[in-house]
Parts: sequence; C-alpha cells; structure tokens
Amino acid sequence: MGARDNLTATAAQHDDGQLARVYIWMAGGAEAALDAGRIEVESLGLPHAPGDLVVDLGAGFGKHAVPLAERGARVLAIDASADLVASLRTLAGDLPIESVVDDLRAFACHLEEPADALLCMGDTVTHLPTVDDVDRLAGDASSMLAPGGTLAFSFRDHSVARSGTDRFVPVRSDDERLLTCFLEFDAELVHVHDILQERTAAGWQTRVSVYPKLRLAPDRLIARLDELGFMVRRDADAGGMVRVVATKPR
Repeated sequence: MGARDNLTATAAQHDDGQLARVYIWMAGGAEAALDAGRIEVESLGLPHAPGDLVVDLGAGFGKHAVPLAERGARVLAIDASADLVASLRTLAGDLPIESVVDDLRAFACHLEEPADALLCMGDTVTHLPTVDDVDRLAGDASSMLAPGGTLAFSFRDHSVARSGTDRFVPVRSDDERLLTCFLEFDAELVHVHDILQERTAAGWQTRVSVYPKLRLAPDRLIARLDELGFMVRRDADAGGMVRVVATKPR
C-alpha cells in the first residue's frame, strides 16, 4: 500500500471515527439537509424520466439519494462509511434505493445496466488519492453512462491556498457542540483538521482529527470531461461549492 493509499484510508477512518455520527447535525438536521438535496436534485433536472437509474457516489446519509428516489429514480447509493449507509437506510424507508458499503471507485462492479445519471457531490471527489484517480473515475463514468446521461460533481475549490486566519473555517455550533476546521496546504493536498468540541456530563470534550483532500482545480476536471467528449458546464453553488455538470452525447 503506497503513501497515497494510506492517506485515503485515513480519510475513510476519519469519516467513520470522527464525523459519521455528526454529519446530519453538521448539515442542520435531516430535514434541512434533505430539503437542500431536493433543491439541488431539482436544479439538475433529475431523474430525466421515472425509473431512471441514478448512481450516487459518496452518498453519505442520503442527502441526494432520498430526493432522487422521491422523484421516481431507482438509486444505487455507494459510500465507504457503514455508519452513514445505516443512516441512509433509515431515512430511505421503503424508497427504491439500493445502498452499498464500498469504495466509490468500485461503483461499476455494482451496475448491471448503464446508468442514466451519476452524481459525486459534496466534496466527495476530493477524497480520492490523486488527480489521476479523478481522471479514471471520469473515464469509468463515461463508460457506464447511457447516451444522453448526466455526470455531476460538486466540490470546494482549494486550488488557491488560504493563509492566516482564513484557514480557520467555522462549520456549525450550538449549545452542545462546536465544529471548526483548520486548513493546511501543500502542493497537492489540503490537510483538514477537524476540531470537534462537545458538552458531556464531565464538561467539554475536544477531539481533533486530520485527513487529506485533493486540491482539485475545476479546470483540470473540466478538461478531462472535454477530452472524454462530454458537453460540460460549470455552476457556482450557493454553498461555496463549484458544480461541474457534464452530459454524455447521444
């Protein structure tokens, strides 16, 4: 296992060990998160038709998977965190969602037919080990999408390094819990330090963890999608994310 693979394992362990249990809280609660997901899914115009197969990579607790299924899609939801997939299954109820615990790069192994859309939202793509893995994921998506299918990514643009106090990012706080991120930059990665403070019976408890994310430049991803023959557009997301939406030619 190479150094980059170790970094990926650290990111996965971080999600399971530090943040999985507070992801829904971070998003403002389940209903607020699902409402935000519904708005984004509607803006993407998905599903294109009832019964469309949509793959949600890094599906988490179902922010997009649940709204997609509510709108008539068949959803394959993949996430590496067993805890988050368990939350997704609870929120999904009887909706037509197949949820799988696996590395998102293995999504093609779980497909028995071409997908009508494939989503990789919420900064998930920057958890891949290298930009070469991003390129391969785009290539695999191109192979597994039906003609006219949609491929969508959203992620934070860290291609320009922050400095000074701009490296401290408040995430959410209430009377019982506070979460702040501190960002450190090197040439290829941003190292995200999560500082989670929680009120306990014994007083405030602080947990600090760190994991790496790619400094993925939007232009790099767009160039790769252009190379694969997609029709590509870039949107600015209200949450400070870049959204890249690509359509496979018919």
